[in-house]
Amino acid sequence: MSSPAPGLITSAGAGRFAPSPSGDLHIGNIRSGLLAYVRARQTGRRFLWRIEDLDRVQPGAAQSQLEVFAELGITPDEPPLVQSDRLEVYAEALNRLAGQGLVYECYCSRKDIQQAPSAPHSPPGAYPGTCRDLLESERERHRQRLDEQGRRPALRLRTDNAEVTVHDRLLGEITAPVDDLVLRRGDGVFAYNLIVIVDDGATGIDEVVRGDDLATSAPRQAHLAELLGLPQPSWLHVPLVVNTDGRRLAKRDGAVTYQQLRALGWTRDDVFAWMGASLGLAGPKDAWSSIDDMVSGVDFDGLLTRETVFVPPDGSGD
Repeated sequence: MSSPAPGLITSAGAGRFAPSPSGDLHIGNIRSGLLAYVRARQTGRRFLWRIEDLDRVQPGAAQSQLEVFAELGITPDEPPLVQSDRLEVYAEALNRLAGQGLVYECYCSRKDIQQAPSAPHSPPGAYPGTCRDLLESERERHRQRLDEQGRRPALRLRTDNAEVTVHDRLLGEITAPVDDLVLRRGDGVFAYNLIVIVDDGATGIDEVVRGDDLATSAPRQAHLAELLGLPQPSWLHVPLVVNTDGRRLAKRDGAVTYQQLRALGWTRDDVFAWMGASLGLAGPKDAWSSIDDMVSGVDFDGLLTRETVFVPPDGSGD
């Protein structure tokens, strides 16, 4: 493992919630964030907040999300980390990987990748390695083509598609191949897998609690952490909240955000009562009514792994 770059690690012992400020939090987002807080409090970790604002930002959403958690009794232990303030740090991490010969330009569009034949032994949907070993003359030709289109090449991580296994406290072993994932998109935005592991390392996140839709990203992020000389966190992926069709909650599903539910008469007590019932940990006779109830009532060893269906209250939509 490489030694860490100076300034990448500043502290240790924390959990975090890292919502994208793309809109109001829905009940599923909130449950994942509350579970991250509960886990931090149960294990004596700090609870930190990260604003992942490099893409899909809605003005005012970040502050609104913090206010919702404050109303639920939760304040982060430190000021939020804002990703848009850390571009130089991500560039440093990218340069560190490039210095190891692990970064190359990719000139493919999404359509190019979809239409390309899969490389042998690669997982479905993995990047087929089209641009991995091009000659410099070919690269120059592709750069010129993209330049004429007003585009830039993406930057990818050079890998061997080897499988990486991490242990999840709830799900057990998670094994997935690590392909030549994007590190910086063609529009210049640093990619999720790179920046989250850099930020987690910088803030001392030693356990990641988040929705299990991101479970298969954990092996990729563990691999990047090793390459950057960063400590690998432990993982706890919690079940999602979905709509009646089994899909992620969205505005079209009716009243799913905290603000919408409050407008229909839900109280803070109702929110916590639903949390307990949805996790199978508290029924009507012992309903939760506060974050303290949730901290004392959540048993992560006995947490359900199946998805929870959220049915919006009557009058919440068509």
